[in-house]
Amino acid sequence: MLTLLKENGPLRVLSTARVVSVVGDALSLVTLMVHVQSILGKAVAVAALLLVGDFAPALLSPLTGVVSDRFDRRTVMIVCEVAQGVLLAVIAVTLPPLPVLLVLVGLRAVLGQVFVPASRAAVPSLVDGKDLAQANTALGLGSNSADVIGPFLAAVLLTFLDTRGVLLVDAVSFLLSAVLLLRLPRLVVPSEPGTGVLADARAGLGEIWHNRALRIVFLGFCGVVACTAIDDVAVLQLTMVSFGRSESAAGVVLGAVGIGLLLGYALLSRGSARWSMVALLVTGFVISSAGNMLTGLAWGVASAFALQAVRGLGIAAMDVAHSTLVQRLVPADRTGRVFGNFYGGIGVAAAVSYIGGSLLLDAVGPSLTFLLSGGAGVLVALWALAASRAKGVEWEPARTPGT
Repeated sequence: MLTLLKENGPLRVLSTARVVSVVGDALSLVTLMVHVQSILGKAVAVAALLLVGDFAPALLSPLTGVVSDRFDRRTVMIVCEVAQGVLLAVIAVTLPPLPVLLVLVGLRAVLGQVFVPASRAAVPSLVDGKDLAQANTALGLGSNSADVIGPFLAAVLLTFLDTRGVLLVDAVSFLLSAVLLLRLPRLVVPSEPGTGVLADARAGLGEIWHNRALRIVFLGFCGVVACTAIDDVAVLQLTMVSFGRSESAAGVVLGAVGIGLLLGYALLSRGSARWSMVALLVTGFVISSAGNMLTGLAWGVASAFALQAVRGLGIAAMDVAHSTLVQRLVPADRTGRVFGNFYGGIGVAAAVSYIGGSLLLDAVGPSLTFLLSGGAGVLVALWALAASRAKGVEWEPARTPGT
């Protein structure tokens, strides 16, 4: 992976820009959560902020993915980063009341929903087909490292700067990312002539529905997320209620997934090319779900930490495998739409998990919730394994990556 980054300048630029951008995402999220909590003191306000930032853009995913298939993907990414920087600067200067803040955060989240499919769809144009898995590992490692670092950086900055100051630093980070992206080549993919936006959106949805192999990837991933995404909330209750430990202990257990992710990417950077991506995907489903299931049997903070770190290993495998499979299975002019729909589906699945999992937590407690939700995820993984081996499922690329 390091050799690929060293030799491939455009991939190095994209990876660096993603790191800067994701750090900015984490900075703004933590800072705005602290701001809303300190001003309003209501959990529902913070929940509304998270819902607008995560779930609302998912509803527009059939349309947001169209943008990166219709225009130069480099230009799309640059415009998104600049616009996000401007919106954050407006928030920093005005610190508006909650309704206006939610609208601005929602707009920024939609721009992010446009950016991510464009960045993933750009990868096959930057590397050879044999290097796709390693390129996705590099992107995943950089982005998730930044996601881990971001909250800590926000905590440090908030000791020296006020909310406005940190948000302005965040705005600058998006502008810096845009400047870095200027070094990419143009990333134009010929598209179907004469089609409208809605027709393009339908074609993106149809690509998933009519491609059996892609449908297995999509349904398996979303199914695992729908079963297990409640784990963050369950970890808090398991650590603080069942184990009787402090908030800081809960934070340590929550951080275990991030550590597992980084270890997973580090391992994949040495050997992902030797894996079948289908096998890697199903393995990721099993490991991430089993890590959650076995957390229900944890007897203390140390064991819960270890099992959640195992879950992180599985998530890393899922990330690299699904990205590589989408890039291989989908025609170049529809990759952005498929990635957009994919991440939109994951957002909806996570919302389902939050709602259903919360009801389950209240009914049976955290330990049984982990056992049931993780067990359900394992069943989804077994379905994906059986479906992937069925007759008539074609896992060969739809086109040569990078074209």
